[in-house]
Amino acid sequence: MVSFTLNEEQEALRRTVEEFAKGVVAPVIGRHYERGEFPYEIVTRMGKMGLFGLPFPAEYGGMDGDYFTFCLALHELARVDSSVAITLEAGVSLGAMPIYRFGSAEQKNRWLPELVLGERLAAFGLTEPGGGSDIPGGMRTTAQLDGDEWVISGSKAFITNSGTSITSVVTALAITGRTDGRPEISAIMVPSGTPGFIVGPEYSKVGWRCSDTRELAFSGCRVPAANLLGERGRGYAQFLQTLDEGRIAIAALAAGLAQGCVDECLRYAAERTAFGHQLGHYQATQFKIADMAARAHLARLAWYDAAARLVAGQPFKTEAAIAKLTCSNAAMDNARDATQIFGGYGFMNEFPVARFYRDAKVLEIGEGTSEVQRMVIARQLGLRAGPG
Repeated sequence: MVSFTLNEEQEALRRTVEEFAKGVVAPVIGRHYERGEFPYEIVTRMGKMGLFGLPFPAEYGGMDGDYFTFCLALHELARVDSSVAITLEAGVSLGAMPIYRFGSAEQKNRWLPELVLGERLAAFGLTEPGGGSDIPGGMRTTAQLDGDEWVISGSKAFITNSGTSITSVVTALAITGRTDGRPEISAIMVPSGTPGFIVGPEYSKVGWRCSDTRELAFSGCRVPAANLLGERGRGYAQFLQTLDEGRIAIAALAAGLAQGCVDECLRYAAERTAFGHQLGHYQATQFKIADMAARAHLARLAWYDAAARLVAGQPFKTEAAIAKLTCSNAAMDNARDATQIFGGYGFMNEFPVARFYRDAKVLEIGEGTSEVQRMVIARQLGLRAGPG
């Protein structure tokens, strides 16, 4: 019989992160959000809790956990705030994980200890201003070998954790050559502060206002040839593996937001009165919250399944895409319904559901749009676009 029950260790971690989110994040995150400030003190405490080291081995200072446990932490953080959750998600799955998966022993020993402890952050430079979902076709960033150095030129857009005061390195995908007219794409590590590496100002975002997101430019930026991450020409393949795993993490975050909407509405329905009764007295409210709870439950099961397959070493590409699609839909639908239940107060930034509504939309875009997820699912089912 299949069980989706957490074991004692997983449940203990879940409760610990839940208490941290409610006791430490919730009281202050609204002020950070309103000002668009990166929550350095919260990130520091997350590092000391070991959250950035959850899926990494102890030899690098990690917690010897796994990706499922990491996703549990994301889910619980996102029940309260997604900016904090995406900072952790990007720092681990997009920042540190590629170094762990594909880096040399020297690269791991140099970069991972501080990243795993949360003392520093890493970023992944993938998306380009004119590229969007067409990564290989839209890529214009190039890197050419000049002696024992890579010379990088180009730009990246919407890069999370790329411009904080504790960001140590950005792994950038770049065209390093061409074979039969097709681009050879490689991953190259660029330390913060490298001459020619220009970090743009923080975007003015609709949501995720406490996370760091910037445009990057490389103008004749030189880094050692040894900064190549993994094999030359394998950068795009590495990216696809990284993104498959990252989709599960984003799914967990989205499911957490969906559950957070339920949490807030249950509280509000018990406190708010209308026409002489608590709001929860009315069947219209009951049915709406019931639908929200159902979506959050199914979303959680979707990412549980995908993460369990990943940890077990089983194929998970289809399940990751299904989880990302299902959970982002649940987040958006629940955020909309929660805002409706709160009425005018749901339109006020001081209430968490207003943040949830602003944060939910990007979950249908980032780390693969919903349209891309449908493409992945269809192709995994054997469906292909026909001629013409």
